Amino acid sequence: MNSFFHSVRLDEEKCMGCTNCIKRCPTQAIRVRNGKANIISELCIDCGECIRVCPHHAKYAERDSMNRILEFKHRIALPAPALYGQFNNLDDIGYIITALKLLGFDEVFEVSRGAELVSEATRRYLEENKIPKPVISSACPAVCRLIRICFPNLIPHVLPLNSPMEEAARLAREEAIKKTGLPSEDIGVFFITPCPAKITAIKQPICLPQSNVDGAIAMKDLYPVLLKQMNHLGAPDDSSNSGIIGVSWASSGGEAAALLKERYLAADGIENVIKVLEEIEDEKLDTLDFIELNACSGGCVGGSLTAENPYVAKARLQQLRRYLPVSANHLMDEGVPQEMEWQRPLEGLSVLKLAENVSDAMAMMKRIKEIQSRLPGLDCGTCGAPSCRALAEDIVRGNATLHDCVFSLRNELSGTDMQEFIPAPFRNTDAEKEE
Repeated sequence: MNSFFHSVRLDEEKCMGCTNCIKRCPTQAIRVRNGKANIISELCIDCGECIRVCPHHAKYAERDSMNRILEFKHRIALPAPALYGQFNNLDDIGYIITALKLLGFDEVFEVSRGAELVSEATRRYLEENKIPKPVISSACPAVCRLIRICFPNLIPHVLPLNSPMEEAARLAREEAIKKTGLPSEDIGVFFITPCPAKITAIKQPICLPQSNVDGAIAMKDLYPVLLKQMNHLGAPDDSSNSGIIGVSWASSGGEAAALLKERYLAADGIENVIKVLEEIEDEKLDTLDFIELNACSGGCVGGSLTAENPYVAKARLQQLRRYLPVSANHLMDEGVPQEMEWQRPLEGLSVLKLAENVSDAMAMMKRIKEIQSRLPGLDCGTCGAPSCRALAEDIVRGNATLHDCVFSLRNELSGTDMQEFIPAPFRNTDAEKEE
């Protein structure tokens, strides 16, 4: 795959070149050049960390507006369970379902319903198939892309089942076709998303030829209008069709706990995810059956497109669970339905290769190490790269020069009258004393 769609975008007018984003990007996909951030498409996994940390709001997620639902004759909303944690004192999911219909949707199919089915399918898959342990959840698209780029050796560990979003969308579309008699192209299925990675998964799915979802509306965009509708509701007209297992997927640990196994691990936050993946590579976690990984802190409730503090949202979901059954959705037939399995395999990406042939790559690696030894090793980011190692690689690739490092430039200008033009924190004070 040579082209990459990304929902995470840069507003150059707002970008001040502050370098906050390059220090937080988990795949080192951002550089600051000519005073503006630049996202390296091949490395970006659309995790949304740069959106979260940018103080100038220069990073944003390209998503659909509510007006897009008007393009379809029949409109279906797919609320992620993280949406339920955005509202205070919610004791009935029916309020949200009714409010969504008042906003213009004809049907609401809860993604938590799909989550319950995926949980049951996962239990069956682990019993019926030989897959290397620990099995890694495939529900977070940012984690799947991270594995493709940085941990391709772990691909055999990844669970080859569709996400709850895709399963909910598939079932919702099938039900709507039977109910309305409309062709599939007249039915619009819209996911209410907590993060940009899900948007990218819709626009450019990895293991499906085409997503079952037509568009994505950011949770934080829908929140104020949805809250206004809910404040004017009496008793809701609709009721929820999901239970504790499905709703629990919204926060870290919910998916793993639904497997009803004791030997599992749940990690959230992209930095923690990377540490766990490194330990799997080092064969330190082989005694575990299943590992749930969420790129966002706290799970989906911590997505950069949510409206509420993730810890507050998680607490609200715990209160809401008291009013729900354990599970309300079950697979009808034995085994894992073929429709729920990936239609094409997860494949690694060779975007980190230095060159096509080994000899050129070895020569470039030698050059990188040589340049890195001449750099201060501070990983300060003032050069516009996230680390001295990254700058050395940029130099070898022809995308930077040694003068981009302010410390190298300082040493070169030491003892000249140009020293005073170097910012005070980086001046060579020893040279000044000698003078």
